[in-house]
Amino acid sequence: MQNLTASSPRTRFKSALVVDDHPLFCDALVMTLQAVSTVQSVTTAASLTEALSSLDTGTAPDLILLDLNLPDVTGFDGLLRLRKATDAAVLVVSSMADARTIDAVLSAGAAGFVPKHSQRDMFRRAIDSIARGTLFVPEDHMPASQPDTATQDAVTRLASLTTQQARILDLICEGKLNKQIAFDLTIAETTVKAHVTAIMRKLGVHSRTQAVLIAKEASFDEHLR
Repeated sequence: MQNLTASSPRTRFKSALVVDDHPLFCDALVMTLQAVSTVQSVTTAASLTEALSSLDTGTAPDLILLDLNLPDVTGFDGLLRLRKATDAAVLVVSSMADARTIDAVLSAGAAGFVPKHSQRDMFRRAIDSIARGTLFVPEDHMPASQPDTATQDAVTRLASLTTQQARILDLICEGKLNKQIAFDLTIAETTVKAHVTAIMRKLGVHSRTQAVLIAKEASFDEHLR
């Protein structure tokens, strides 16, 4: 194997954020990063809320390793919101490694996908590939023979929402009214109404119910869970 030099692509990543709610696996990912890359600083978060707070208050990382199944996330929402909140490359690390999930993850803007419990060498190759600006998927990945076009379309639409609009859509999915959303987010009810209008326009729907259906289409209901 060719020796890595100071100009190696891996030297691009100096800091990373690991987002996973399982402490043992989170620690394993931190050790893996330190073993296969030149990342010098690694922070961790056990939820999307914690990750977004970290991005707001700290120095933005160069690389994010993200588990799809988080306690405060439905479907690909976590990936979409992180992509809105930072320019950092996002490598999804998940046990949900079916072809349709990987296809949807890439459609949502991930820089790559690595199945959980992969060997360190795959993480090394993924980080090298992403540092070169190349999407990374496992060598044996084949795009789904019958692409889940509905899910990918929903993911693409949801990707157009701002971070605040995504938060409001989450609360709409919980069945909350504009007044309750305004209270939760500490904003005016008229502001919520304006956001709801913008959400429906971006999603190409005419009602809150249809917006919820779009969000559910981008969940894991039709995937491995």
